[in-house]
Amino acid sequence: MMIPQIKSDRGIPTLYVKGEPFFALAGELHNSSSSSLEYMERQVWPNLQGMNLNTVLLPISWETIEPREGEYDFTLVDGLIRQAREAQMHLVFLWFGLWKNGESMYVPQWMKEDGRKYFRARKVNGEPLNTISPLCQAAVEKDAEAFSRVMAHIREMDQEESTVIFIQVENEIGLLGTARDYSSEANEAFEGQVPELLATEYGRTGTWREVFGEQAEEAFMAYAYAAAVETITRAGQKEYPLPCYANAWLCQYPWYPGSYPSGGPVAGVHWIWKCAAPSLFALAPDIYVPYVAQVMDEYGYEGNPLVVPEVRKDSVTASYCLYAFGKHNAICYSPFGIEELALNPEDIEKPPMEVMAALNIDPSAMDITGSKEYLKAVYGLVEQAKPLLLSYRGTGHLKSFVRHSETDYGTLLSFEQYNLQVAYGPRQPAKPLAAGIVLETGPNEFILMGMMCSFTFMPKAGENMKAELLRMEEGTFVQGQWSAGRILNGDEKMSIKCGDLLQCYRLKLFKY
Repeated sequence: MMIPQIKSDRGIPTLYVKGEPFFALAGELHNSSSSSLEYMERQVWPNLQGMNLNTVLLPISWETIEPREGEYDFTLVDGLIRQAREAQMHLVFLWFGLWKNGESMYVPQWMKEDGRKYFRARKVNGEPLNTISPLCQAAVEKDAEAFSRVMAHIREMDQEESTVIFIQVENEIGLLGTARDYSSEANEAFEGQVPELLATEYGRTGTWREVFGEQAEEAFMAYAYAAAVETITRAGQKEYPLPCYANAWLCQYPWYPGSYPSGGPVAGVHWIWKCAAPSLFALAPDIYVPYVAQVMDEYGYEGNPLVVPEVRKDSVTASYCLYAFGKHNAICYSPFGIEELALNPEDIEKPPMEVMAALNIDPSAMDITGSKEYLKAVYGLVEQAKPLLLSYRGTGHLKSFVRHSETDYGTLLSFEQYNLQVAYGPRQPAKPLAAGIVLETGPNEFILMGMMCSFTFMPKAGENMKAELLRMEEGTFVQGQWSAGRILNGDEKMSIKCGDLLQCYRLKLFKY
């Protein structure tokens, strides 16, 4: 039986499930939702219907699986898999092991209470943090053992059906409130030589301070965490080699290590993580900032397939989703708190502002007004147009765009015989941003998928010609095939516009 895996599709890393390319059109649940099967049955699964989701990201925590040392309980894991099958969803399990959001909040009670054996990271003044140090080998080995048991159990229960398609190892790890761990064990390691693996890659040898200067603390923690995650991941994949990734709390204002989790897989230390944790197929951003597109551009590079496990869930998320799959060939796109999109916005309890400030989250990221219908439309189109997207991606015949900022007014796309000017509509409350995908399907033939924008075709520079439409159809896709609606060869073709709800057009052009 072929298990889910990341394979190259004409040079593009692609998730394959049951031997077929799979786009994870997903949503992540709130942290505590999956801790109760009864709650999931009553409050979550019904809310996920009718959004064109095919995947749910949800936590499984170490404390529920190994409540007593050496005794494992997989009741919750089994129940979640069964419920997902009934809902016809795939799962991405988030392993909340040693670290979650810069703390050790989901480790079993027996580990929390034994601070001597499972020692904590410390600030420079000796103050202990609520974070077990990644240099605590005893804790890392315990996590690796528990994760290997989890993966072995998933294999036994799910290998035939592939409900679980990949795994997140830990969650937004790193140290908050300090640039590095100042425990005695960490101090000794920091004064030692940089590991040969990194020294060779970086081209310098010496102590951490000698090699990395002012970046030494963050580089030291990045290596410590990455090495720990590699130990845990490798132990799990030995039992069941599902694809695994790690996610990052972004490097963001006020920009210094410790204001965001120092040592986590932020872009600036990706090379360290890639060296020390080769078992991970991707390092993924959690994105709640207003500049989502820039973050996806930064993280979606060759050698790091784009996975977006957490992203803002307001109306603009539909636009960024279109860009993620159109521009960056994303493996997964997943707004956070997805179960709330089915609710009335007035009925949702807003997180306290002090919590939003502590987590550095843009409050507007949680406003769900209009989000469900916009995201549903994009997810539906991406799934139905998938054969076409797979056929054209990686070529010059597929181009994607999204409005990047308040001063971004449009773009110019170059195709074989035409240039295409895209003008972005203004930002509006509770509406998506300008975004789209353009396919050049043949000589003089195009398919446009867009929202909040308008299109103008032009001849190539230097041509003494005019570009005009021969035929314009509205429509959609059904299992990869174009399904035509109205023919818009009248006044409508004077201006090719897309409104707030995703629209598709098929065009045939000519020049005279």
